[in-house]
Amino acid sequence: MRKIYAILIGAGLGAGSVFLHSSLVPFGLIFVLFSTLLGIWCIGRMWGGRNLKILAAVSWIFVVLRAGFPGINQEYLIEGSAVGISLINMGFLALVIAVLLPA
Repeated sequence: MRKIYAILIGAGLGAGSVFLHSSLVPFGLIFVLFSTLLGIWCIGRMWGGRNLKILAAVSWIFVVLRAGFPGINQEYLIEGSAVGISLINMGFLALVIAVLLPA
């Protein structure tokens, strides 16, 4: 059950990141990156497992990268602007830091 919760929390953090990263630039991006790092770290802190943090990080990556590809009507949720590219690059860095931090 913890694995399912970790996947759902990671996907929720990813969806929130997609929708909030471009609001009130640059504060939205900073907020999203900090909440991603804190959310993934808290999963390991609460349930005590690096495997759960990795599952949550992978689900975050899946959601964010899927939002960067064109949808049915060729719409993008993450644009190729500096903010969108920063979300993908710095978000991945935040995930690596969150997974490697001790609980």
